[in-house]
Amino acid sequence: MLLTGGLKSLLPHVLRRIIRCNRLSNTSGMAEGYEQANIVILHKSLADDFEKFCRANDGPLPLLYRSQPGDWKCPSLRSDSVIRTDCLQYRKYEHGACTGSLKSLKEYSEQLKDMVTFYLGCSFSSEKAIQKAGIPIRNVEQKCNASMYKTSVPCSSFSMFHCNLVVTMRPIPESKLGAAVLATSGLKEAHGAPIHIGDPGLLGIQDLSKPDYGDPVHLHPGDVPVFWASGVTGVEAIINSRAPLAFTNSPDCTFITDLEKGTVRSPGGVPQVHCISRDPLHFSIVSAEAAQRINTLETLIGIDPGERGIGRLQRPGELLGACLAMSQAGSVLVTTGFPTHYSHQPPEENDGPPGALAIAAMLQALEKQVAMVTDHRAMELNKKIIEEAVQLGILKKPIPLLSYQRENGNSALMFLCEDGNPGRPRFDHLVAIERAGMAADGNYYNARKVNIKHLVDPIDELFLAAQTIPGITTTGVGDGGNELGMGKVKDAVKKHIKNGDVIACDVEADFTVVAGVSNWGGYAIACALHVLRCCDTHERFLRRALGCPRTPSLRPWLPALPSVSKEEKLLKTLVRLGVRSGKTASLEMEVDGLPFYSTHSLMIEKLL
Repeated sequence: MLLTGGLKSLLPHVLRRIIRCNRLSNTSGMAEGYEQANIVILHKSLADDFEKFCRANDGPLPLLYRSQPGDWKCPSLRSDSVIRTDCLQYRKYEHGACTGSLKSLKEYSEQLKDMVTFYLGCSFSSEKAIQKAGIPIRNVEQKCNASMYKTSVPCSSFSMFHCNLVVTMRPIPESKLGAAVLATSGLKEAHGAPIHIGDPGLLGIQDLSKPDYGDPVHLHPGDVPVFWASGVTGVEAIINSRAPLAFTNSPDCTFITDLEKGTVRSPGGVPQVHCISRDPLHFSIVSAEAAQRINTLETLIGIDPGERGIGRLQRPGELLGACLAMSQAGSVLVTTGFPTHYSHQPPEENDGPPGALAIAAMLQALEKQVAMVTDHRAMELNKKIIEEAVQLGILKKPIPLLSYQRENGNSALMFLCEDGNPGRPRFDHLVAIERAGMAADGNYYNARKVNIKHLVDPIDELFLAAQTIPGITTTGVGDGGNELGMGKVKDAVKKHIKNGDVIACDVEADFTVVAGVSNWGGYAIACALHVLRCCDTHERFLRRALGCPRTPSLRPWLPALPSVSKEEKLLKTLVRLGVRSGKTASLEMEVDGLPFYSTHSLMIEKLL
């Protein structure tokens, strides 16, 4: 057996001669600068369907070349190739079972005359790009093959070909995550950017020490597991198809081509990596262009028309983080309601419900599960508002309306999780917008320091419980510091907001979106979710590089964006239902004392 240290820089044709002599153990790290390929060989009657399966799942199965039946060569990939001998090791599959490992396919030359060879991109091809970015390749350091795992993520099926995605895991230092994504995002033929960064359990992988293919690779302190789609997915598809006869390369013994590795930049733009959760550890990917657009939205809503000093509460990037977390979520719970007008009936103000409905409408359009929780005494009012929102075309359909009451110490856990089991949360994300928040003394105050605790149900407990439940993230949207979720900026509230030392909310959210008017924060979240879904980089990450990208003209969520017309009609509805302006308590076309037509309508237009 040859030592591999001096072989990595050898040209492909030299390595092929060594491979034909069976003098290597694997091809990981070999032929630096050249593409490697996984091989699938199956009967010509199955070839068209398998090609369509590859096209529908081009993240794990980027098709480099498809041969004609009986053609053992692939001149477009390398000039001197003979597929019968040019992999270090092959695997033979019969009716879905692996029935042997082979050094050569020469003895099957007769069968191969009716078989088609597929050459599929391989993640080994990206290793040099990662190293050039100054990132260690742990499996190379540890002198072993990369780890590959079956996931619980289904590929797009076609005919008899179906399976779950297989991924390759590489430990990457957290400080190098952005560089790793940037280095691989343009290498489409080597699986492109990662499809998941963080906790393996989110892919259904239970134990990193037990890979399904390859070797265990140990993480160093500070490393994050990063997962790329793997061409071994094709092996799983062959197994599940139960094809009478098929061959593949062994996962660590790929086919070395003469193709030089490309460096084409991904059409989605330069990618960025953002942490959206620490428990479980979870990162998301977005293009720099989309991130900048969302940061611009955040700047727009950050003006302070009421001159309350909210600029001192703002933290750049919170809108982006909140929306990335919501974009990754499957189920979202929204809450609103600030009964500041305690002497009126209803006591609610009209800042909050429009923003909450704007968020819910976009989440609905993005096919998320969405529900709303509110005070028990306000159930009938909110039911009417939701019904009107459907009539006005804001919501596609009514959303479930819930209430929360504390009955015992486990009430919040029982509400948020199935059977109170923290491992089975009903919601992935909680959003509070202009929702009365509990102060440090346990009371709830309006901006004038009036205690309104008797009108507020303890929905804060859900946000406190979420801090202890892995997999639930939270967002608070506010404009004064006394709203649920603003505990993250409570020190600034106490210092810079009038009456802040008393009214400041003590309950934190993971993300705090501060706006001049809370409704604007809701509109900005809806717009930002639209930006994310239109971002090719983020959209690919969401679908795990499986299935087909959405055609740009097919954006069914567009009608869910807020509009001046819809918000005008909704505000008129709130006036008719007796819901008053927060600052003045008037039943006019205003929110927080600011006129709709010269202030709020202009903000909506700017955001759009």
